[in-house]
Amino acid sequence: MDELIQAARKELAGLEASAKSNRDFATDQEFKAESKYDTRALEASYLASAESKRVEELKLEIQILEEVDIGSSKKLGEISIGALVELLHQEQKRFYFLIPTAGGTIIKIGETAVLVVSVFSPIGDALLGLHAGDEFEVETPKETRTYKVLSFI
Repeated sequence: MDELIQAARKELAGLEASAKSNRDFATDQEFKAESKYDTRALEASYLASAESKRVEELKLEIQILEEVDIGSSKKLGEISIGALVELLHQEQKRFYFLIPTAGGTIIKIGETAVLVVSVFSPIGDALLGLHAGDEFEVETPKETRTYKVLSFI
């Protein structure tokens, strides 16, 4: 979890600096449009606005990550947010970490690669409430995939 939070904080710091730089550029009198075709300052303001929006999203993601109870699955006896789940799919074992945000990220736990999945993804949504030994299916554009829950913590 700390790895995800640190990565989000690093991205946040870079975006904050970039947004400030673009805001400064957009409002600098030296870069005032020289003709109706000179849109540098306007484009910089659009970029700064988008970056500022992403900064706010990242702040919310960090807050959500900090509030995840990674022991809740053990307490509940079923897969919930914060669970590390081992799944079997087509004779391959893979690990998934179930959280509300940052899906698609791959983290390492020791020597094991773990795919972070959001509870809002098809596989994340299907995992909620399952137990070891349960099987489930996930529809993809190409096929229906069958998974088996081997374990979770």
